[in-house]
Amino acid sequence: MSPDIKAILRIQSLDQRGAELEKEIAALPKHIAQIEKALDAHNRKLEVDRAALAGNLRDRKKYEDDIKVQNLKISKLRDQMLLAKTNEQYRAFQNEIEFCEKEIAKCEDRILELMASSETLDKNVKAAEVALKEEKQQVEAEKDRARSRTAADQQFLLQVREERAGLVATLDPKLLQQYERIRKKWKGRAVADATDGRCASCQISMRPQYFQDLKKAEKLLMCESCGRILYYNPPVNLEHEMHTVPAPR
Repeated sequence: MSPDIKAILRIQSLDQRGAELEKEIAALPKHIAQIEKALDAHNRKLEVDRAALAGNLRDRKKYEDDIKVQNLKISKLRDQMLLAKTNEQYRAFQNEIEFCEKEIAKCEDRILELMASSETLDKNVKAAEVALKEEKQQVEAEKDRARSRTAADQQFLLQVREERAGLVATLDPKLLQQYERIRKKWKGRAVADATDGRCASCQISMRPQYFQDLKKAEKLLMCESCGRILYYNPPVNLEHEMHTVPAPR
């Protein structure tokens, strides 16, 4: 394999890794925004439940105050009944008292309903407070992990770019332009293995003579179908290599 092909292959590998790192770096803030959005939604739901519980307590207090008012009326009406001079006056006071007692019964029934619903609301609020506390801790831990991962990715990306710049400096500018053009066309994959006689990217078989020319590695060859830069890199025959190595003296 020629030095140019080795350099181009390494540059392609660095470009692919760099793209992955850039994608991950860009995705981490979105991930944090999503978990913060979920946390905010749960926080708002808790505030709604707290408001409902507070409203429930206010309503109960109002009905309790209404009962006190009605009891006070009843007390006054009974005092007035003692001063009634006719049966009609007596019955009128009695009717007023019965009306007040009915109002008290309505208030008591409503208070019982509110007490029943407040138990559910109170349980919901307490459970949500515990869950929200745990969720906040998880979100903060996730944000710390994301910040650490981003810092590591950015450092690694810097190393990738530095190594790439060093390799680019060794290449023929025309070859680099050719690589960049093909890479843009095929979304990052400009170089393809053709060791088995076919382009590994488009899977089109090579002409026999073209394949023999690729093996010689005398010049840069492109896939006649997709236009990618081809390389030939046969596996090393370890048994053959061992037999060809001179025996130690």
